[in-house]
Amino acid sequence: MNFFEHQEQARKQSRWIVLAFIAVTFLIVLAVNALTLIVLSTQSSVTMTSIFNVETWLANSSLLLGTSAATGGVIGLASLGKIVSLRSGGGKVARDMGATLVTPDTRDALRRRLYNVVEEIALASGTPVPDVYVMENEPGINAFAAGYTASDAAVAVTQGTLEKLSRSELQGVIAHEFSHIFNGDMRINIRMMGVIFGITVIAILGRKFLHASSYRVRSSRDNNGSAIVAIGLVLMLVGYIGLFFARWMKSALSRQREYLADASAVQFTRDPEGISGALKKIAAYSHSSYLQSDSEEVSHMLFGSGYKSLMFATHPPLEKRIARIEKGFEIGDIDMLAKRLKKQEHLEHIQAEKAAEEQQKKQEKRAKGGFFDVEGMFGDIGNPSTERIAAAAVLAASLPTGLSSSAHSLEWAPEVLFYCLLDSDQAVRDKQLLIVVQQMGDISERKLQHLIQTHGSVRVEQRLAILEMSFPTLKRRPILDIERIQSTVDLLANADNKIDSFEFLLTRLIKQYLDEAQQPNHTQLHGNKKLKECRDELATVVAILASHGQERSTAKGLQLAQRAFKQGMSVANVEHLNLSFTDQWQAELDKALAKLDQLSPNQKSIVVAALVRTVLDDREILTQEHEMLRVICALLHVPIPILSTHGVSA
Repeated sequence: MNFFEHQEQARKQSRWIVLAFIAVTFLIVLAVNALTLIVLSTQSSVTMTSIFNVETWLANSSLLLGTSAATGGVIGLASLGKIVSLRSGGGKVARDMGATLVTPDTRDALRRRLYNVVEEIALASGTPVPDVYVMENEPGINAFAAGYTASDAAVAVTQGTLEKLSRSELQGVIAHEFSHIFNGDMRINIRMMGVIFGITVIAILGRKFLHASSYRVRSSRDNNGSAIVAIGLVLMLVGYIGLFFARWMKSALSRQREYLADASAVQFTRDPEGISGALKKIAAYSHSSYLQSDSEEVSHMLFGSGYKSLMFATHPPLEKRIARIEKGFEIGDIDMLAKRLKKQEHLEHIQAEKAAEEQQKKQEKRAKGGFFDVEGMFGDIGNPSTERIAAAAVLAASLPTGLSSSAHSLEWAPEVLFYCLLDSDQAVRDKQLLIVVQQMGDISERKLQHLIQTHGSVRVEQRLAILEMSFPTLKRRPILDIERIQSTVDLLANADNKIDSFEFLLTRLIKQYLDEAQQPNHTQLHGNKKLKECRDELATVVAILASHGQERSTAKGLQLAQRAFKQGMSVANVEHLNLSFTDQWQAELDKALAKLDQLSPNQKSIVVAALVRTVLDDREILTQEHEMLRVICALLHVPIPILSTHGVSA
């Protein structure tokens, strides 16, 4: 399956979760009603055998309706409350698991390596860099990704993952988690957390009821002690019925998606030994993925099993996962492998560095034309190749150290963003600096002056990467600061009374990223529209993209733009009028993207294929085209992988 098919499947599974939740809730309500009648049979004329008669249920209908309403209300409110508590996104889930945020300026070598791996894959795949967390008190090998969208995503790994895995194995685990981000699994998983909490809340209440009533039972002088215990036991029994079905739901949802994520990780890295090596180490160290903290709520989103389960395991057996990746792997070799891994553990980092050097040499020798393959680029959506990850690493390394550090700094990130918008004309730049003073204060303006004096003008091909690198830091600032930053960005873009393509797209992307990070649960990634309803909008976007890829003032440029437009529209199998272009394209693009974003995933795949074909038609990728393609697709909630740094012209 490709990116869009995964997204379509995720939408269907979301509906399945709702239906399963309703069905399980009904069963729990039915069980509560049956137990209510059993309790009545011990204190009234109702007999145990009569409980199975319809007349008994009708005779006690008022009581049973009240019980049903109370049970359903508790489950529904508990689920809703849990979902609301997670509305801030993936970071909330990670912090609830006791994880600690990893900042980009960390000096810890293992955390620095982790952040670099996450950042490289994010840049390569065209998604904002997610927040990175470490579960410091967990010695096992495990990880998870959580959030509603890529904008509020968080990736968390255990301390054992940092210490026991080589760089290539860590890259395999992170690629596995990115697969969950791309394929819509995160959104399903976080909703599943709310559903599971509602289903199991009665078991939690029963356990707390028994604990709280234990003292009262011991000190009670009347005959109410046994009744209190009976109520607690009833709640526990009903609750564990819910827990049984909750684990069944997680198992039914998770196992196949773990296989798919493993396969996607291999496609990301083109290195099956990376992720299989991580799985082998979990198996060799006696299932060391188990967490010490309570992992019931997040077990379905972990890289490996969070606890031992006799029934309804959320993950396929490790041996089967390894065998799917390495066809020649034999289960009996795990014990021997464990001994060998212990001896070789101190050599793994050296081996990973050598592999990285070899891969870099292959990248340098690789023909440039490969990056202009339309099908290859389209297939890399949600599955960035090793070459694209290497290109992202090269791009990140090309940034001046001071500028990269500033982009990662909570205090300097806004100024780095403003720095990317500074005009080359000194008069306009002076006006922009005045805007910064008025909006953000003189300290912010002095920081901006320092960046100008230290680094000169920003290179155009680095601007989008700088934005994506600074995003995790920007969204951690207070809401009022974020609003001021957005307002300042808009004013800087309009300082010369005209907005170029990068300024326009940057302001739109910043607004979408930050808005979605603030309210991730309100974000709709896809809709249900068909492309036949959006033909004019598709033509508008393709025309704008084709026009920005050529010099329109020359006859040859217009001819090439016209050809690119026709090629793009032919991919979508849509006949349309010849290319037309207006200088007032910003408003038209806004309107067109708003409607195209409501397409279903499968229909969006056609749009993206048309856009990619338009850009790659002349086999020369301008930086302006590169930026427009990646940002337009990001606004459509589709991550486009980075293009070769050698294949982009300024």
